[in-house]
Amino acid sequence: MRKSLTLGLALCLAVALPAFAQTATPAKPLPERKDVVSWKTFAQVQMTRAGDRVQPQFAAPVTALDQKNVKVQGFMLPLDVGEKHALFVLSAVPPTCAFCMPGGPEAVVEVRAKRPLAYTDDAVTMTGTLSVLKDDPTGIFYRLTDAVPAARE
Repeated sequence: MRKSLTLGLALCLAVALPAFAQTATPAKPLPERKDVVSWKTFAQVQMTRAGDRVQPQFAAPVTALDQKNVKVQGFMLPLDVGEKHALFVLSAVPPTCAFCMPGGPEAVVEVRAKRPLAYTDDAVTMTGTLSVLKDDPTGIFYRLTDAVPAARE
């Protein structure tokens, strides 16, 4: 009986602890800044059905940013192994797991930098041309091209 109780307790802990670890330290969103596009703006998108497909329907404030030079602040998620990266994703919140995306497509921006940047755990601010993608095969909604680190203020 005692062995069953110990085994049951160990099993409960094995199941509960990983879930607790992921929820015990929720990521804080970045503070709003007037000089960067807000992640709340990027979130202004609804998914609509078009025949047998589902497509994003962007709000007017989002579509107004298409092909504009903008600043985006977020956390770097490299897409390749290495110390420096020219192709990466910026996320609204820091990653909590090396294998988990911290949000949906409205909470990430694909970045194609002019020059590779060293990875950092800190938030970075990038300037570049924003494309609002209505039908990208990768499922990305936003892409920043010709991106460079923004001047520090």
